[in-house]
Amino acid sequence: MRLGSVLTAALTTVSLLACAGPALAADPDLIFKESTTFKWVTPNDKIATYAIDDPEVEGVACYFAAAERGGVAGMFGVAEETSDVSLACRQVGPIQFKNKIGQGSEMFNQRRSIWFKKMRISRGCDAKRNVLVYLVYSDKLVDGSPKNSISSVPIMPWGDTPAAKCGDFIR
Repeated sequence: MRLGSVLTAALTTVSLLACAGPALAADPDLIFKESTTFKWVTPNDKIATYAIDDPEVEGVACYFAAAERGGVAGMFGVAEETSDVSLACRQVGPIQFKNKIGQGSEMFNQRRSIWFKKMRISRGCDAKRNVLVYLVYSDKLVDGSPKNSISSVPIMPWGDTPAAKCGDFIR
């Protein structure tokens, strides 16, 4: 078998396996940015606030604020962003689970540098209290960061819709 055929088969298999995993949230919606420093010629350092809907749990939105570096590296998109991210998730409608969820399953990730650093948002269910718990953190191939933030969403009735039980939807 030729090397090209082996590589093509391997890439196809990896692509199919990646598609079979749980859905990850789409790109977040930018709400606004605030400058934290002033730079004369290049872009300022900023804090950007975003909103994102949970792709597996209808009725939950998460808001996160993340630092974005300016300067020359930020201008060209090669700056390594800090691990400082805050998170707040809320019930914004009746909660409905689209599929079963895994404890600690990733619902969103975003590249934070050109060298293997990602910010991740994971979710789990506290079945005893009927609360969804969201965790944001960053990891890096060699040296991750212990900086993190959590948010919880008590699952409440919405209008005439009774409260779902997250424990019924744990994988």
